[in-house]
Amino acid sequence: MARQKNKRRSNGRRSPIAAAALIAVGLLLTGGLYAGASVAVAASDTGSAQTSQVSAEDGEILFQANCATCHGLSLEGTENGPSLYGVGALAVEFQVATGRMPMQAHGPQADQKPVQFTDAQILSMAEYVHSIAPGPGFPEATVLDGEGDVARGAELFRINCAMCHNVAAAGGALTEGKFAPDINDTSALHIYAAMVTGPQNMPVFNNMNLDEQDKRDVISALLYQQEMQAPGGFTLGSLGPVSEGLFIWIFGIGGLIAIAVWITARSN
Repeated sequence: MARQKNKRRSNGRRSPIAAAALIAVGLLLTGGLYAGASVAVAASDTGSAQTSQVSAEDGEILFQANCATCHGLSLEGTENGPSLYGVGALAVEFQVATGRMPMQAHGPQADQKPVQFTDAQILSMAEYVHSIAPGPGFPEATVLDGEGDVARGAELFRINCAMCHNVAAAGGALTEGKFAPDINDTSALHIYAAMVTGPQNMPVFNNMNLDEQDKRDVISALLYQQEMQAPGGFTLGSLGPVSEGLFIWIFGIGGLIAIAVWITARSN
């Protein structure tokens, strides 16, 4: 009888290992199907949002829901945010499309962060603000084409911008916790918008300072620099003698000390 019981048990179809394996397979299949469905739904939502039309009416709704708390229902400004009279569509697109707005917290200046809106939503808010408080608009396509005089643009950048942004456009520190950002990955439109609207601590470069051709040349020089490979090897942040001297001090002198210690140890 005992042999028959053991035989029955050994010939059984199920075991704890098989049950655990089935559960694991079921969970993996369920998770994979759910992930695929979520990606498909997100893609369809994104596609529909991006293909939606730009309208000032939609922009007003978005503005009131996301911006009016600080800038006022009529763009008049509050204690928490400045007036938007005269900023125009270009400034709105720059601030929102770079993630600077809406701000997470008040500070010396607004930092870049992931963008919270689609392109259509951003342009709708820009259209709404421009309809209430007109200001600088979007430039002609030729200004952003990168086909200007690169050498002249680099000279203009060194004269007007390098004291804050560094000659290599790597950015730099300013006073009171403020800073000039790295613009080595900034788009042509946002370079132009920064020159025209003067965000944060940047001065406004109107046509009396830099005309449209000057701006085109500066943009061309920066776009060329973004695509150009560094001929000298490691850029070390393109911060100049500070980072280079620190590198030499730590690795150069440190390496010499290590070699001297090794030679002394060998002689002893």
